[in-house]
Amino acid sequence: MESLKVRDYMNARPVTFSPEASLSEALDKLLASRQTGGPVVNESGRVVGFLSEQDMIHKLLKVGYFCQETNLVSDCMQSDVLSVQSHDSIIELADKMVTAKPKLYPVVDDGVLIGTITRRDVLRAISTHLGDCFKHPV
Repeated sequence: MESLKVRDYMNARPVTFSPEASLSEALDKLLASRQTGGPVVNESGRVVGFLSEQDMIHKLLKVGYFCQETNLVSDCMQSDVLSVQSHDSIIELADKMVTAKPKLYPVVDDGVLIGTITRRDVLRAISTHLGDCFKHPV
């Protein structure tokens, strides 16, 4: 099972955000993607932050209350982002997910975003690998 790699189960087309985008733009993009968050990337494709639903709620409540769009993604994003590489083991990532908070990790190779992987992706990888072990007779 150690041979399961992040690249085989990651989302290669994740929602991403620009640090200069407005929060209302980011909200529309996030809702359309049906994802819980995504990496914030610069023009070079390098991850400079992460924006989640939770990060947006507080700021968007203020925007809605005052009916003013003044916040950018860079005002709301988390700058300290945990990431993984495509060649990382799914099992090692699963171990990391047990103690670390993120539900979604950017996948970065050579400093550039190439995808994301979620807890659900990790569970799918484990389930696929174990196959019949989790299947119960009807």
